Amino acid sequence: MAYDVPGRADQLSTDLVQKWNDTIQVAYERLQPELGSRFFVLDPNTLTESVLASIKWFADPAEPDFCLGSSEVAKQLSDWGVKGRHELHNEYCEYRTIDKVDSTGRLRPKRVQVTTELREYWVCLAIYDPHTVRAIAKSILGFEPAWEDLYGVSDPFQLTEEGREIAFSTIVAGNGQDPKLEGAGVPNQPTGRLNTDNALFMTHPINGLDDLLYIVMFGAKPYANRTATGLEQATREQLFREFNVEQLACRHADPAAAMGALGAAFNGQTVAFDNPLGMYIQSFTKDVFLFEGNPIPDTWVRWSRGAKEGMYQRLEFGPGDDDAAFLDDIKVAVGSNEQPLTGGFQLVQQIEVGPLVVVGKPTPVAENEYVILSASNANIDCKEARICQRIKALKQEYDNEHQMIRIAPRTMGFKVES
Repeated sequence: MAYDVPGRADQLSTDLVQKWNDTIQVAYERLQPELGSRFFVLDPNTLTESVLASIKWFADPAEPDFCLGSSEVAKQLSDWGVKGRHELHNEYCEYRTIDKVDSTGRLRPKRVQVTTELREYWVCLAIYDPHTVRAIAKSILGFEPAWEDLYGVSDPFQLTEEGREIAFSTIVAGNGQDPKLEGAGVPNQPTGRLNTDNALFMTHPINGLDDLLYIVMFGAKPYANRTATGLEQATREQLFREFNVEQLACRHADPAAAMGALGAAFNGQTVAFDNPLGMYIQSFTKDVFLFEGNPIPDTWVRWSRGAKEGMYQRLEFGPGDDDAAFLDDIKVAVGSNEQPLTGGFQLVQQIEVGPLVVVGKPTPVAENEYVILSASNANIDCKEARICQRIKALKQEYDNEHQMIRIAPRTMGFKVES
């Protein structure tokens, strides 16, 4: 196995590329005892007559809509600044809406930063080559961050490799639900501003390399149910219900990844991540965005962190600082409906993301290789998923905060008697 770096976005030393491959190998080996089968391999070069498979999904957070039955509420919560990102952006795509003050002094949305970069890649660089991770951050941010903003110290080379991992994860990356980092006191989400004021790379714990490996390996078996006429491919509902992970059916990502792998395995095909392994923006419906009745300028769509189309891991969308227009001057035209673009949720609704996956030549599936499921095929009621309790509480927090914002101006200027 010798994967290039995600998106082939960076020119790294051979040793550093190997460190990234070691990171992938370790994550795979943790999952292999439970999920391993002949229908998934880590090295795509071992496949015979491989072809690219289409595994992708829409990037907008699905859970708030599934739980609350309102795309408008999903938009409100998902666009709720850092809070919305850290709580809800779990479809392997995160965004940050950048606000600026207009000529009247009003704070308005200016542009959106979208990222699909894996946390583990950045942490790998931060452990083994601080100069490289700072240079990449500079290329995105437009300024060189201080060591203190990356590691919390003036000289990261005075730290051990483990110390750099803990420091960088604390300030920039979060713990990724890594038990070792959790035990070291690293919080779920970063405490620093570099990756909260901006979307440098993904930090939601469910957007990790291990989660991506897990869901494809989980799906890459010939799951089936018996019928009067023989075996047929298991459905999404049967698969997630059989293994008591019904909540995974209430997202865009997991059903698409698992069922794509299942479809290949049921056909006797072995699945692998294509080189380079990463999460990519695979499609973008640009033509629904209009400015003054016309297509938006090409300069308002800025791709990066990828060598070519289909490998981009970053999109910065909207007018630049030297442009008089703002994000909400753009209209989103879907069907006969036009609405102002007020944040990232409407943007990522038009984006599909996914890994590059290849499948090998079909082979016969032996009778004892089928995994027979017995779970019901009935629809999964996503409103009953455990995550919905948290999302309902989040909606109450949002309402309380915005109620206070609405009330506050009415009390300004009044004296309070003692």
